[in-house]
Amino acid sequence: MVNPLRWRGHEVSRLEAFSDTVFAFALTLLVVALEVPRDYGKLVDLMKGFPAFACCFALLVWIWSEHNTFFRRFGMQDAYTVALNAALLFVVLLYVYPLKFMFDRLFAGLLKRGDTGEPMQLYQMANASAIYALGCMAVFIVFTLLYHHAYRCRAALELSELEVFDARSGMAHHLVSTSVGLISLLIATVAPLQLTPIAPVAFSFLWPVHWAMGVQSRKRRDALVARLAQTTAPEAPTS
Repeated sequence: MVNPLRWRGHEVSRLEAFSDTVFAFALTLLVVALEVPRDYGKLVDLMKGFPAFACCFALLVWIWSEHNTFFRRFGMQDAYTVALNAALLFVVLLYVYPLKFMFDRLFAGLLKRGDTGEPMQLYQMANASAIYALGCMAVFIVFTLLYHHAYRCRAALELSELEVFDARSGMAHHLVSTSVGLISLLIATVAPLQLTPIAPVAFSFLWPVHWAMGVQSRKRRDALVARLAQTTAPEAPTS
């Protein structure tokens, strides 16, 4: 029977523990940015900010989950991996407030909140969208490089055929995310200003694209697992 998933990192390493601390600190920054309401009106405004906070929280948890999956799956601790991991954590911390700013602005318009300052001009929205797109691209480029590094070291890691498939699939998924960020960046920097509001909306395509890729990837992976199971199954005794 083929083991469909082998975890190479069984114990939390110092690198992972440090990374978990940084992710926890990033989540703390989201909470610290919220002021304690002093009256009922402030309380209502604070609760209106819940959707933006929830989106930021979900995205950070998603990034942490991708990070955890990589290190559980491949358990790499070499200098190049440490450098890439440090770059990822740097971007996560740097972009906590831009992330919150973008979602606050998004839901401010939808929920008619009046505590987010003056409405942005189109050129300001374009600049903010470009900053956000660059941050997202940086995160997914690092993930792509991590999976590429695991694939490149497949012989040293003694990766199975299934694990090689997972490494290549991880690269493909994160390259798609990077491409969506690039599209958003181009809309924000190259397209006419009238199209600027489309730039942040472009990230909504991440979910259906990843869903479609996930369906195809699971089918190919299941087929590979079935084929490997057949090749390793013991032959039936002959009478």
